[in-house]
Amino acid sequence: MATRKPKNPELAQAADNLAEAAQHVGKAVSKKIDEAKSAASAELAKAKEAALKKGHMVQSKLEALLKKAESRLSKAVRSAEKSLDKAVRNAEKRIAAAKKAAKAKVADVQSAAKPAPAKKAAAKKAPAKKAAAKKTAAKKAPARKAAAPRKAAAKKAAAAS
Repeated sequence: MATRKPKNPELAQAADNLAEAAQHVGKAVSKKIDEAKSAASAELAKAKEAALKKGHMVQSKLEALLKKAESRLSKAVRSAEKSLDKAVRNAEKRIAAAKKAAKAKVADVQSAAKPAPAKKAAAKKAPAKKAAAKKTAAKKAPARKAAAPRKAAAKKAAAAS
């Protein structure tokens, strides 16, 4: 079959030009869309990188603060241990001094409790029951007197610790 010739060749030429222009516009629009898409993805990547960088900065700041807190805590623990050791040493010194003082008082009480030679003679003249009662009373008295300084020393040591 034979093709028909268009009645108006200028109109056919204009239609071809219009179709060609539409193709160019379509290509240009798709090119602009691709450019915008790539620009948006680049900006998104930059924003993501900045967020990660800020996240790393925050993380490093937190780690630094944590490290600082740990060092302060260890310093406080060392200080507390030193002061505790010092308090224990002082308490031991006080206990030793109290023991020494208690021993001295016990020795004084025991020497004071021993009857003088004249008293021994008087005790020999007295009946045996009375002499035995005096000896037991003399033995009990120093024990009571010696117990008082020991109790005081124990109270001081307990108060110190």
